[in-house]
Amino acid sequence: MRVYLDNSATTTAAPEVVAAMLPYFSDHMGNAQSVHSFGQQAKAALEASRRQVAALIGAAPTEIVFVSGGTEADNLAIRGIAKQFSERGRHIITTKIEHPAVLATAEALEAQGFFVTYLPVSREGLVHASEVRRAIRDETILVSVMHANNETGAIQPISEISQALAEAHEAGHRRIYLHTDAVQSVGKVKVDVDELAVDLLSMSAHKIHGPKGIGALYIRRGVKLGKILFGGHHERDRRPGTENIPAIVGFGVACELGRTSLLERMNRTRDLRDYLEQEVTRRITGVKRNGDPHQRVPNISNLTFDGVDGESLLIALDLKGVAVSTGSACSSGSLEPSHVLTAMGLPRDEVRGSLRFSFSQYSTREEVDYAISTLAEIIARLREMSPEGDTPGIRSALEGANSASTGASEIKL
Repeated sequence: MRVYLDNSATTTAAPEVVAAMLPYFSDHMGNAQSVHSFGQQAKAALEASRRQVAALIGAAPTEIVFVSGGTEADNLAIRGIAKQFSERGRHIITTKIEHPAVLATAEALEAQGFFVTYLPVSREGLVHASEVRRAIRDETILVSVMHANNETGAIQPISEISQALAEAHEAGHRRIYLHTDAVQSVGKVKVDVDELAVDLLSMSAHKIHGPKGIGALYIRRGVKLGKILFGGHHERDRRPGTENIPAIVGFGVACELGRTSLLERMNRTRDLRDYLEQEVTRRITGVKRNGDPHQRVPNISNLTFDGVDGESLLIALDLKGVAVSTGSACSSGSLEPSHVLTAMGLPRDEVRGSLRFSFSQYSTREEVDYAISTLAEIIARLREMSPEGDTPGIRSALEGANSASTGASEIKL
């Protein structure tokens, strides 16, 4: 059996998404900027998809800008504010648990003379609005805090942070803009830009059964961003480049499906996640759950297994047909332990013994049962081989496995 429990890295495209995209590769191949009928047909599809994306997050269609994915959306939001307001202030506030797209952008801006405050988080993986209040300076122009963490699923108190910024403004501080990376929460829980009171919000299609290579940045009406790309006048002069109409159409359909079936998806993935956690802790000793147990998205579970190396466990599971991850797919290949779990205060051995399981609407109870049984069997074997959690010993035992059949030793998840 092949079981895919790494849906936080990417999801399979829904059949409805694929079917909607296909005509725009051939029959409806027009450029949306062309004035002839082919172009106008593409333009109509573009704007229809914009309305679908906007509806999922309670935004106006004119507030949606299509980009290549969550990484570009994060860059456009952070760099755009930094460029627009650098003369007013050069201080940015973010957290230690952000996605690499945010952290790397912040580091790049530091090299350009900006000052960045990286807020700590609690043992549950949550940042507190009080920490944001304390970090505000006269020159602060932007706060960027993710909505749901990609490794633990912990949902951050974005509305409280927004309130803290509003209070600072009422007290005489110039406006501080609020950006949230909502790549892991959109389509998983209810996301409403007015309830969150954010100025900028990043989205990605392939996390919600849409195609890869397309995403969106919500920009609240009236918010001005400095340009970071130059070219034509696409997306109302906010993101140049010929629009990827097939992907945008697929994104729109994925958002429409997510909006109309959100509650069903939430309940389904939560049931499977809770079932996995209950059965794993019942059948396997030395298991700890990471992240806030209540304030989290319903499809992610991050677990630490005492005395076992997470990477070795991941490879062994893959050899048995079960795909999970040790953290963010965008951090794959790094020899450093998870920066998220480290920021939460977990000891190094616990960080290295952690796995992330993430579910989708297509996950089944049968698949979860297989994953649990396989997990229990492998952990028992690895612990028996290396009672003290000796990583080299575990790796040596795995080297004899037939990795050629799956290419597991070369996989970067």
